[in-house]
Amino acid sequence: MLRGISFPALLILTYLYHFPAYDNTEATAHSMDKFDQAILSILQNDCTRPIADVADSVGLGSTACWRRVQKLEEQGVIRGRVALLDPAQLNVAVTVFAAIRTNQHNAQWLGRFHDLIATLPEVVECYRMAGDTDYMLRIVVPDIAGYDAVYKKLIQLSGITDMSSSFAMEQIKSTTQLPLSYTS
Repeated sequence: MLRGISFPALLILTYLYHFPAYDNTEATAHSMDKFDQAILSILQNDCTRPIADVADSVGLGSTACWRRVQKLEEQGVIRGRVALLDPAQLNVAVTVFAAIRTNQHNAQWLGRFHDLIATLPEVVECYRMAGDTDYMLRIVVPDIAGYDAVYKKLIQLSGITDMSSSFAMEQIKSTTQLPLSYTS
């Protein structure tokens, strides 16, 4: 014993000094509990529900539930709250997937491509891909002529070597709800 502290206790104190306790205020896939998952499930379905209703549904008090929602927002788990609009009601019911290939793989070209994509509201999603396709775009337009206008803007960017398009015939599934089962 060293001044009244046993050796095992000294080891534990040394460990705690050098390796502070895990701060589980940081939401990760490994630290979300059942309450966070339940809150996220409800908010993914309807983010307009009053916090008191959400709290009742998950078995928490309103204040505790609100603090969890705020924490999830601060941590970027909840990135925003939006209204989901009907494309047909806005006359953009035609969905086009455009696969782009380029022979340019440098930062300057990538910057110009990002800048161009940012100016096109019809491009609602853009992904950099692995494999034969370099970029995949999801584009919404009223008709083929609307797509042709977007296409002509895209091909003005030098370095695009191929652009193939596929028009969606039917939407089988569309959701913004992410699976939460991987967070436990």
